[in-house]
Amino acid sequence: MELIALSHAGITVQEYNQMKRMNQRLLLPEKFQRKLSLAERLNIDEIKSHLASKGIGYITLNDACYPPLLREIHDPPYILYFKGDPSLLHRRTIAIVGSRKSSRYTYESLREVIPGLKKLSVVSGLAYGADEAAHRLCLSCNIPTVGVLAFGHDIHYPRSTYDLRIEMERHHLTISEYPPATPVDKWRFVARNRIIAGLSEGVLVTEAEEKSGSLITLDMAVNENRNIYCLPGNITSKLSRGTNLRIQEGAEIVLTAEDILKDFH
Repeated sequence: MELIALSHAGITVQEYNQMKRMNQRLLLPEKFQRKLSLAERLNIDEIKSHLASKGIGYITLNDACYPPLLREIHDPPYILYFKGDPSLLHRRTIAIVGSRKSSRYTYESLREVIPGLKKLSVVSGLAYGADEAAHRLCLSCNIPTVGVLAFGHDIHYPRSTYDLRIEMERHHLTISEYPPATPVDKWRFVARNRIIAGLSEGVLVTEAEEKSGSLITLDMAVNENRNIYCLPGNITSKLSRGTNLRIQEGAEIVLTAEDILKDFH
């Protein structure tokens, strides 16, 4: 069965992995069997035509062009939908993430660091705050950037990054593991973080509260044996509490682009 049909029937990565392990369909949960039945009834040609009309391409886990680093993670998405230039998935990549409440410090620091990253692509989540700063600075410096959506390509959130996303889809890239109409849901943002970490050789966190979601991405990077970096911050700032603690635990301090580039020689 084509993976695009499984995706449009709502089959999750976990269910897909479960299906691969099971030899007999009857052993699968009833809810999962209903999804499989739906997948079998879908018109694949109509789905592909609909995607093409929206300028959305897709890559599956079975394709040779699937991003090799992402393929290595514990639960890689079995399909990636994209708008823009998919060749960016094959450049050496650094992820840059941070708090949605990030201060001017994030922007000013990235303005110093990002221009030195011209040999790399930068991946982030197109969220408000640090993600937006990273993507916008990449555009101004002509550095390739990839936005990972936590919803389908027909949806956008937050509104403040919509113009940025349109520009990225013209000249850079956005990707999602979800069919175009998939709505915003909180759990998908956490799931999205594994893709950001998985595409990258390292993850830089700019500012993060002690329990920030950005640190989840950093933990995922550690689990996948990727490099981890943090901007040092003011010890009186709650937004630097998480990053300063991770530096204490062994994350690399980033003061200049070279602190990242030394791992990409």
